[in-house]
Amino acid sequence: MQGFERLDGELLDAAVGHLVPAGSMFAFLAAHRAEVFPDSDYADLFAPPGVGRPSLPATRMAAVLTLQVLHDYSDRETAEAARFDVRWKVAIGAPLDDPGFDPSSLVYWRNRIARSARPHRISDAVRQVVRETGVLRGRRRRAVDSTILADAVATQDTVTQLVAAIRKVAREVPGAAEQIARVCTGHDYCRPGKPKIDWDDPAAKDALVSALVNDANAVVAALQDRDLEERAASALALLALVAGQDVEPAEGSDGTDGRWRIARKVAGDRVISTVDPDARHTRKSPEARRDGYRAHLAADPETGIITDEKLTRAARTENSGPAVAAEFLAAEAGSPGTPGAGGPGDGAAAGRELSWYGDPAYGTGDLRGAICDAGHRAVLKPKPLQAPVQGGFTVDDFTVDQQQGTVTCPAGHTVPLSRTRIATFGVRCRTCPLRTRCTTSKTGRTLALHPRDDLLRAARAGWAASSGLRNDYMRHRPNVERAIAQVATWRGRRLKLRYRGTAKNNAWLKRRTAALNLRNLLGKGLARRDGAWTLAT
Repeated sequence: MQGFERLDGELLDAAVGHLVPAGSMFAFLAAHRAEVFPDSDYADLFAPPGVGRPSLPATRMAAVLTLQVLHDYSDRETAEAARFDVRWKVAIGAPLDDPGFDPSSLVYWRNRIARSARPHRISDAVRQVVRETGVLRGRRRRAVDSTILADAVATQDTVTQLVAAIRKVAREVPGAAEQIARVCTGHDYCRPGKPKIDWDDPAAKDALVSALVNDANAVVAALQDRDLEERAASALALLALVAGQDVEPAEGSDGTDGRWRIARKVAGDRVISTVDPDARHTRKSPEARRDGYRAHLAADPETGIITDEKLTRAARTENSGPAVAAEFLAAEAGSPGTPGAGGPGDGAAAGRELSWYGDPAYGTGDLRGAICDAGHRAVLKPKPLQAPVQGGFTVDDFTVDQQQGTVTCPAGHTVPLSRTRIATFGVRCRTCPLRTRCTTSKTGRTLALHPRDDLLRAARAGWAASSGLRNDYMRHRPNVERAIAQVATWRGRRLKLRYRGTAKNNAWLKRRTAALNLRNLLGKGLARRDGAWTLAT
């Protein structure tokens, strides 16, 4: 049954409210939490009145969850703040002698909301506030960027993952523990910790890896034909994945003799922990490797309001910045007034031109094509071209006839484009006087053109020719980095995610951006007048 805040005051209610700074998040929630997070928005989470015990008030817990992500508190730190911190008591409307709640209540509320039909209702409520203020009305710029957030678990090596995955199968799959004891000989998986071997001996390590991989394959073979529930099937699939991603046949082996070694390469979409299978490796540069998730943002560069957000795995093309930016683009064209569609503004972006700003990582042909097809303007810094020969010819030195489907090189040789848009000059390069400036390949120069090559060429030419375009980019694009910094840091330190899995961390990101947007609006004089949200500036 849903619980509600008391309408009648108590002696110690807000007795020190005057000590909370005006204009702060605490003061705002003290005055307006019930208007931002009305009880009616949470009625679907509970049984009808009179059935069961009353819950904690929804308006109070929504305010608590908002303050939690804003201050980057753990559940225990949040419960302690609600019990001991006067500012929190004022913000959530609790008496000074209120004992607070158990940290597990926060887990209950997050899980209850996540399983509902509206899993991001706190974010949606703040979107509605942003929309009503009209702060984005007439704003026709969106800047996109992304950052890596560290995951909540330790990265595991191959041996640890194999052992942990087998133990997980033993826990999750009915009858698997007995099967593992029967078919596995490489290690006693009931014993905690890593296997005890001479870790400085390469031969001992290879023998252990071979034994663990063979045990994993034996377990998968023994259990693969069973009809398993989702958790058990996921545990078995994870074991099969871990057993194959990091190993290769030993030297002189084809794998059939059971001899394996740790692969001399890293899998492109490698699972880095069996505790959090969604966490991934990624690289900011060849030298800087990061582990975790990628947080994507779109923001209005003039107001700093975050208009859309998404947290994804850190690897794979569909989780790249340009791919997610295309989703933000599609959402801006959504139905006005729909949470999550058309951004948190007033829906005025639908059918109107927006300018999209992004660094060279976003200057792909696919994203440019999506922006062009939507009738918007791309202010994306082009990726620099690399010539096969230093100081030689780049792809822009070749003339492409899109209608005829041909490509002409700087020496005047013309070849047709293949069905996959590849131009092969081949034998024409053998006696070409410009070959030393064009290619070092023995088979001659080959060009692979993107389907939107015309947009890419026009973008590079426009960028080089127009100082106005470059100035527009430099004026507005860097502003999104402030939003990125607000999301990814707190009081000078880099945030680390507190949850496991993409879904839970994405929900955290949405609550985090909602709290930041609300704080941003408070700085602009957010107020409630005549039943509507207004801004002073």
